[in-house]
Amino acid sequence: MADSAAGSMKSLLQFLKLVGQLKRVPRTGWVYRKIENPESVSDHMYRMAVMAFLVKDQQLNKDRCVRLALVHDMAECIVGDIAPADNVSKEEKHRREKEAMEQLTRLLSADLKKEVYELWEEYEGQSSAEAKFVKDLDQCEMILQALEYEELEKNPGRLQEFYDSTAGNFSHPEIVQLVATINEERNSNIAAARSEPQS
Repeated sequence: MADSAAGSMKSLLQFLKLVGQLKRVPRTGWVYRKIENPESVSDHMYRMAVMAFLVKDQQLNKDRCVRLALVHDMAECIVGDIAPADNVSKEEKHRREKEAMEQLTRLLSADLKKEVYELWEEYEGQSSAEAKFVKDLDQCEMILQALEYEELEKNPGRLQEFYDSTAGNFSHPEIVQLVATINEERNSNIAAARSEPQS
């Protein structure tokens, strides 16, 4: 009995160490845009989980949204953050991440293995209102981060492609409002920069 408990603790430790690598996996999109000190995948997932926690929509299962946010990019601790610019097909990306999730969840007890893997599948398949909401969060968090990088660099408008790639993709009313607020702040930053006298 003691042996199996020790064994399961060792597996859990291995799982936690693997997931901990997400702290050291930089988000590829920012690396390609030469952002100084780009955020990690876990930075992104953490703020998404906070955003999910703050949702007001009573129709959504908030707890499930937080869990989906925490699991949706978990495979990246093994496969890395595969970006569109990497020219990996959606099918191949999904295959690699599915394999990684199977490898990761094997380290968990049977009930947790099932829960974590099914949450990941739910997000990938966009098979629930919660999964669709978390997909909105994923893209909203990205453009919020882009806004912050533009502000930090004092270079409003530099990361336009992130806004272009997500325009029209948002459907949840709370996220649509937040995106509008992000765009408003960004547009006023751009306008202010244009009206500054050139040195």
